[in-house]
Amino acid sequence: MSEQTAPTENSAAGISLGASWRLKAISVMPAYQIAVTFQYGISGIIDCSRILGATDPGIFAPLASADFFAQARLDLGAIAWPNGADLDPLWAYEEVRSKQLRSVR
Repeated sequence: MSEQTAPTENSAAGISLGASWRLKAISVMPAYQIAVTFQYGISGIIDCSRILGATDPGIFAPLASADFFAQARLDLGAIAWPNGADLDPLWAYEEVRSKQLRSVR
């Protein structure tokens, strides 16, 4: 499943109102991973498998079901699920950037 959003643009000023960490597209992958693309082209994979081992997953508990996890969608620039669980897009951006920085070292 893949979803995309477009940035809001102020046509009078020609300015894009999206932050660099705002999600533009997502695609659910096997093994509790989500491929993400951010506003200005940075992309990567977020590994959400830690949800499976959480001792108190709270609202994220239903995500342990692969079928439910696969229902991820973009909602106002964040990765969200039907039960109201969502992932902060800034957190997702930092996850992707930190992996990129570690691979450069």
